[in-house]
Amino acid sequence: MGYYDEHSSKKREKKRRWAVPTVVGLVLGAVLVLLALPALVQTEMLPYDITIPEDESGLTEGEQGLTGNTTKTVDVDVNTQITEIVDKVRPAVVGVVNMQSRTNFWDQPSDPQQAGIGSGVIYKKQDGTAYVVTNHHVVEGASELEVVLADETRVKAEIVGSDIFTDLAVLEMSGENVEHTIELGNSDNLKAGEPAVAIGNPLSLNFSGSVTKGIISGTQRAIPQDLNGDGVEDWQAEVIQTDAAINPGNSGGALINIEGQLVGINSMKIARSAVEGIGFAIPISAARPIMEELEKNGEVSRAFLGVEAYGLNEVPSSEWQSTLGLPEDVKGGLYIRSVSEGSPAIKAGLEAMDVITKLDGNKVTDIIELRQYLYREKGPGDEMEVTYYRDGEKDTTTVTLASQE
Repeated sequence: MGYYDEHSSKKREKKRRWAVPTVVGLVLGAVLVLLALPALVQTEMLPYDITIPEDESGLTEGEQGLTGNTTKTVDVDVNTQITEIVDKVRPAVVGVVNMQSRTNFWDQPSDPQQAGIGSGVIYKKQDGTAYVVTNHHVVEGASELEVVLADETRVKAEIVGSDIFTDLAVLEMSGENVEHTIELGNSDNLKAGEPAVAIGNPLSLNFSGSVTKGIISGTQRAIPQDLNGDGVEDWQAEVIQTDAAINPGNSGGALINIEGQLVGINSMKIARSAVEGIGFAIPISAARPIMEELEKNGEVSRAFLGVEAYGLNEVPSSEWQSTLGLPEDVKGGLYIRSVSEGSPAIKAGLEAMDVITKLDGNKVTDIIELRQYLYREKGPGDEMEVTYYRDGEKDTTTVTLASQE
């Protein structure tokens, strides 16, 4: 049997009658405070300071609630230093269209067709001629070249000179429609972490003048390159690393600093699915003398030794003593596979199977070190002391370097 307490039931009913008015009173009190707060603030009757934000119309949040006006108009000033330098530089960044002729079944050449698109930078205008710097691989194999200006005007261009080792080329064209050239900067002063902006034509001319922003991720990076596609590294390019996006078509475009100065020529990107934000540019301080020499002579004159050589690390160590006759204390060097007829090397007495260990007293271990020493430290006509081993005997000879044809 259930138990019924009339006294307790009356108590609960009495509490419910008091609860409802209390809640209603609290809600009404809060609303009244919110509505009255702006007026109290304006009369300065409160013992403390309260600041109520205003929108552009001058209404406080409380007044907006009364009028139903809760829309704000936002006016953002985006005229920053980046946008200003981009506006200044963009007209000097152009598209470069590589046109190539194909031969048909009868070996008859066809009209030149578009084979590739890259970017370039107008860096000089003189006596009615404009000069464009781009990458060697952008113009390689071209039958004709077209430069596409920022306003989409197409101008015929000619190759003044091109260099495979630095991946640089200089073009010339009529300067009639050219109004802007870029200012050359100094890449030697670049520091990791400072802003960098890349401008070019990624993928196609449909995206011409695209701008990507990042930082200088590193300077004086060395990137191995296989120039002839034989799977052997032939050269090490010294480049600037940036995380500004550089995609196919950006090659030859501009990498600029915060002052709008050209500090690099965009050249390469590591294109792996697991790698992002790593792009490379040729430092302008290294590119400038190459550009000047290409403009003046049409080619870069480099010292020539005349040997086909490979690093000892490519030879089984068991052959070092048995075949090459090297002493055990020789830990590295270049073995000569062949010597060109009439070359400086053969005139100095070098032969196949000789092992070069030093150039002017500097150790050399692979073909990249040999080329870098020849191309950076020596010139045609210079003398160079070569230390080498033949049949286990150490010897030296002096080579008079020639010009690379």
